[in-house]
Amino acid sequence: MRTSERVQGRVRVVWGLALAGAAAVLLSGCSLKEASCGGGEYPVLAVGSTGSACVPNGEEPPEGYARYPEGKVPEYVGDKWDTYWSTHTLDEKGNIVEAPAG
Repeated sequence: MRTSERVQGRVRVVWGLALAGAAAVLLSGCSLKEASCGGGEYPVLAVGSTGSACVPNGEEPPEGYARYPEGKVPEYVGDKWDTYWSTHTLDEKGNIVEAPAG
């Protein structure tokens, strides 16, 4: 067997393994999305800005932070609500307002 044939065979094996791995991820339901917070935590929004943090379940948000309004909580980085809250925030009364520039 010539060197070029061996290289081509190895390339086919590598591509086959890569495709099999990708198929396994898709079929297993695994997600490549990055969660907003880790397990046992929930996201909170900085009042008056677009900052956020993660708070352990069962604890209240720290001073200067608030829970996201019900139904508008980001779950993954880049999801609908994560994108929305990059341009909106809560004021000191809990109203949704456009975030200040900068």
